[in-house]
Amino acid sequence: MKKILVTGGCGFIGSNFIRYLIDKDYFICNLDKLTYAGNLENLRGIDGRKNYKFIKGDIGDPNIVKKVVSTFNVDAIINFAAESHVDRSIIGPEIFTRTNVLGTQVLLDVSKSVWTSQKDGYKGKKFIQISTDEVYGSLGKTGKFKESTPLSPNSPYSASKAAADLLVKAYHHTFGFPSIISRCSNNYGPYQFPEKLIPLMIIKALQNKPLPVYGDGLNVRDWLHVDDHCSAVETILKKGKIGEVYNIGGNNEWKNIDAVKLVLKSLNKKGSLIEHVRDRLGHDRRYAMDAGKIMKELGWKPKHGFEEGLNGTVNWYLDNKDWWRKIISGEYKDYYKKMYGR
Repeated sequence: MKKILVTGGCGFIGSNFIRYLIDKDYFICNLDKLTYAGNLENLRGIDGRKNYKFIKGDIGDPNIVKKVVSTFNVDAIINFAAESHVDRSIIGPEIFTRTNVLGTQVLLDVSKSVWTSQKDGYKGKKFIQISTDEVYGSLGKTGKFKESTPLSPNSPYSASKAAADLLVKAYHHTFGFPSIISRCSNNYGPYQFPEKLIPLMIIKALQNKPLPVYGDGLNVRDWLHVDDHCSAVETILKKGKIGEVYNIGGNNEWKNIDAVKLVLKSLNKKGSLIEHVRDRLGHDRRYAMDAGKIMKELGWKPKHGFEEGLNGTVNWYLDNKDWWRKIISGEYKDYYKKMYGR
């Protein structure tokens, strides 16, 4: 049974990844600080499984990281832990640097120390850094991001993720560290925190409240269902080549305004609920991923079309109102008011 450490496993993508793997031949240790977006309810029903262990802790704490990596003798580390929302990085960039950059550095340094002290060293070990298409910057009307595209981040969030990627790359080059970087496009699906576009629009529409759309709504994103992302990461875990970068995309380019209209259509709501608000600072115009490398070299491909995947996501939020109703209160309301003026 392969032993893996999943950091940030109570967040949106991390919890879906654990659910994706839990019935397979893995022992999963989940290290999560449980910040505002880390939710133990995302893994309800998993916590009693024999092949699962949750530990509350910060990836920036070397003592906790060392204890986990050495005690459980993990074969692989998959770093989902991150502050991940562009809007929040504009309000307060410091925590993004602390978690995304320094936290990644601690994970790298501690795992390097533990693994090299063991008899077989790096043999059979992998460190997968979960990154984002946003490190590449913004595209024009044509073209797609390739793994060779120069990094050109435009927000404090994407800058922190790019910095982490460079650290991971440097550890591989300098120390022969067994790392791989994956960069995914915009995820959507169950358990996504309501600050992100798709769940925000679903929940606002269900409440018959205005749906805030930044600027003209013509910003383009490549949408990737979280299940497809999870299958891609497992593929990299099994087949990925050490030192490589793999782009993961859904091949689903949609303008934000059209994605919002599709949500309204799925819920049989009127377009008059859409409310255009002042655009976000430094808002990248278009992202699109060329996932040809992972498809050709590792045999992965996405299964979900956007309309089918979105309908399933809408149904999940309809069926799990208690989950999101607990979240949209208190601190989140203050944040929402600051960003959208309501």
